[in-house]
Amino acid sequence: MSPQTETKANVGFKAGVKDYKLTYYTPEYQTKDTDILAAFRVTPQPGVPPEEAGAAVAAESSTGTWTTVWTDGLTSLDRYKGRCYHIE
Repeated sequence: MSPQTETKANVGFKAGVKDYKLTYYTPEYQTKDTDILAAFRVTPQPGVPPEEAGAAVAAESSTGTWTTVWTDGLTSLDRYKGRCYHIE
């Protein structure tokens, strides 16, 4: 029988090494008639700025992934990526 591993539920999750907001938070963005718009209600974890939480939702709702995939070079990230551009 293998030993059990203890998991701490109160430890927060810290993702990646690059902030999502560097790529997916664009407060200056002006919407186009061809854009698909979606609104999300997000409650960030303590210590996570709203811009980072919104950008993470934008990334994971569109082109964001943990892995480099072979199609990365085939499409324009700027054209197809999700964006967080307004936070209330």
